Amino acid sequence: MNDTKSLPPLPDRLSGNPRSPHHVEEIFEHSIRILLNGKERFDVDEYCISEGWVKVPSPK
Repeated sequence: MNDTKSLPPLPDRLSGNPRSPHHVEEIFEHSIRILLNGKERFDVDEYCISEGWVKVPSPK
């Protein structure tokens, strides 16, 4: 038997904020990467694939 967990499909919209309606806890049990223009981003708070945007924190 194979005991490994299969990766859940990535949603169209995902947020790292646990209070957001777009936060999916099961996704964060696995390592995920956000690539934007071929470069990996580590500062993405939220993204939407269908609308083509990412939300990143801005300096104050």
